[in-house]
Amino acid sequence: MLQTFISRNGLSVALVTGLFVLAPPVVVVATLYVLALALDVVFDEYFLALAMLSAALSVVLLSPVCATRTSLFVPGHRMATSLVLRWCVLIAILLLIGYVTQFSVEFSRRTILLWAVTAPSALLLVSMLIRITLRRLILSRGNWRSAVIAGATDASLQLASRLREHPELCTRVKGFFDDRSANRLGPMDGFSRLGTLSELPAYVRSNRIDVIMIALPIRHLQRVKDLLDDLRDTTASLYFIPDLFTFDLIQARSGDVLGIPVVALCESPFFGHRALLKRAFDVTVTLFALVIALPLMLLIALAIKLDSRGPVLFRQRRYGLAGEPIVVWKFRSMHVSEDGAVIEQATRDDPRITRVGRVLRRFSLDELPQLFNVLQGRMSLVGPRPHAIAHNEQYRRLIKGYMIRHKVPPGITGLAQVNGCRGETAQLGQMQRRVAYDLDYLRHWTPMLDVKILLLTAVRLLHDRAAY
Repeated sequence: MLQTFISRNGLSVALVTGLFVLAPPVVVVATLYVLALALDVVFDEYFLALAMLSAALSVVLLSPVCATRTSLFVPGHRMATSLVLRWCVLIAILLLIGYVTQFSVEFSRRTILLWAVTAPSALLLVSMLIRITLRRLILSRGNWRSAVIAGATDASLQLASRLREHPELCTRVKGFFDDRSANRLGPMDGFSRLGTLSELPAYVRSNRIDVIMIALPIRHLQRVKDLLDDLRDTTASLYFIPDLFTFDLIQARSGDVLGIPVVALCESPFFGHRALLKRAFDVTVTLFALVIALPLMLLIALAIKLDSRGPVLFRQRRYGLAGEPIVVWKFRSMHVSEDGAVIEQATRDDPRITRVGRVLRRFSLDELPQLFNVLQGRMSLVGPRPHAIAHNEQYRRLIKGYMIRHKVPPGITGLAQVNGCRGETAQLGQMQRRVAYDLDYLRHWTPMLDVKILLLTAVRLLHDRAAY
């Protein structure tokens, strides 16, 4: 939809936008090569391999920062912050690969350190220059289009306001046509009512309108058809704005299935390259975490064995992706191992918790075996926390939209947990708040949100009073 609004200067805009995609791998590799020459370092096969790997990773991790026209709406400081964070993730992946393969000893530390500092600066400079060029092309005189809207709904009023706030879209809304009087319509955020729907075709012909957006409610399909018939002899572009604000949308998007247009109202955020990016992030970070955590996990296993009778690991059936049952692993922290139709939640000073278990639960160390669940693909590092099947069956009947949280893999930590939703859910409202955060995670997921949640989790572990 956004691409069709920016229609004039199309070839120039497309070429400059293409530079956004090419800029990260080119700048990253060029910076490494120039530094090697400047420092009189031989650019051998190891540097060539590093350059190729960095280029591939930059396409995945850095291009989304500026590869879409929506980047024109993002303030420069936010764009810079996002770029630096993504670059840090790329460097962390390279360091992990170098540590595992032992190839890191083949590189000059001075060269790599300078490259790690100068590459994002160079990329940010190049991206800003391309961004300025693209803005000038789009905002050039003659690239603007005039628009009118048929039907004053919440959706159409919001769209008109956003078009006014974002001149990059080069679409000026002149006003609305609606059969209701101005008094019945109420405040229109500075826009005016130009007439009734029957007066729209004549206005379009006499005022050279470029775009007509039809925002009549779904129940008025016949009126939409009649209006389309009346507008067939104009050259204006026509758009239909479905009034979807009555729905609770999860990752809403439009597309087609074998040529039939469809609108997704509730869908997983992990599709296409997003799913690949999510899985690659999970595996990379989990392997790195296991290298650090394995000695600690062995000590925990020994402490559990010495402290109380029973197995080291506690296995419990929970619902995973798409509501499919999975087995989740934890270090045993109780004298009992409940996995039946009725499971009593842990409470503060619960006598079932062992001495070692109390320490493990306080710092969430009992969750460490779930790193292997992540490697299996049953879980993710970040996502809605999985609940015991008995609790799922209880709350799915009490909380509207509860099962939507299973449209993504469950996580070791999640948005709800870093916002204080941990421990016992003695009241229904506590679980409702937790589910609300889970659904917000589905609505607003980005790779950087996962990074933020992981960092906040590490901070919260030190002073979380809800963990017991």
